[in-house]
Amino acid sequence: MKILYAIQGTGNGHLSRARDIIPLLHKKTRDLDILVSGTQADVQIPYPIKYRLKGLSFIFGKKGGVDMWRTYLKTNSSNLQKEIKSIPVADYDLIINDFEPISAWACKLKNKKCVGFSHQAGVISPNAPKPEKNDLLGKMILKKYAPTTQSYGLHFKSYADNIFTPIVRQEVRNSTRSVGDHYTVYLPSYSDDKILKVLSKLKRVKWEVFSKHTDIDFFYKNISVRKIKNEAFINSMANCKGVLCGAGFETPAEALHLEKKLMVIPMKGQYEQKCNASALKEMQVPVLKSLKTKHLETLANWIETDHRTHIYYPDMTADIVDQILQEASVGQMNY
Repeated sequence: MKILYAIQGTGNGHLSRARDIIPLLHKKTRDLDILVSGTQADVQIPYPIKYRLKGLSFIFGKKGGVDMWRTYLKTNSSNLQKEIKSIPVADYDLIINDFEPISAWACKLKNKKCVGFSHQAGVISPNAPKPEKNDLLGKMILKKYAPTTQSYGLHFKSYADNIFTPIVRQEVRNSTRSVGDHYTVYLPSYSDDKILKVLSKLKRVKWEVFSKHTDIDFFYKNISVRKIKNEAFINSMANCKGVLCGAGFETPAEALHLEKKLMVIPMKGQYEQKCNASALKEMQVPVLKSLKTKHLETLANWIETDHRTHIYYPDMTADIVDQILQEASVGQMNY
């Protein structure tokens, strides 16, 4: 079976997950090609990438949300159309898509089956938690950004038969854990200046901040600011007292699996993260509305407590991949 595995390259979660999925796909086929589109990832995958595309990326801002103006300026509709037309999806027996728009739309235009395997597929499930405030645009983006003909989702809990619990990377599963004296921070939608301004006010706390916005490691008062490196980040998280991060998927899921105290801050204007925050809130994970000095008391109270959500995510990655491939083989005969 000739397989194309298409991965969204905005953010680190999709590529981090791919590091565990790709070896399993290689065991099932010798004919695997990888496509990556997007420009905002810090994580690399140690496998050949056949198609590396600009794609359609949302650009992280520095004030807690997506920078829509920079996103608009970076979007080139004619280039998107060229990239969509350039992918020979008809040459593949199976396209597995992790919220990647170029291959998804290439399949849609050519009436080719496209199997979605992503966290976003879990988020849009009717059974998954949603924020109280409705967001029609946010829902539309999740549904239309990378359309698929069949989907398998990932979420913090299995909210439906086609939704699986998170893929926790083997590097995280095999990490040596301890409860150190620092808190690990990953808030890519905030500037370093903003993070330093707020966190430095909690003077007795040792922070290890992993930043998308710096090229050098440095110290500021009680804060260590570090470039994002996969091994260093996992080591920091495995040995921290707690994790303060955005309401994405992979980092909160890994923090929960490591049994770390967790607090999340959803990105402004990001419907997916608001949905994640709703799910985490149901799991008794505290949600901070924004990183502002007016919320310092809430942050300080979290630091003083030792409450954590106890959950274990079994290693089901191989079983999930097998199920996708088996059902795809059956589906090909009926498509």
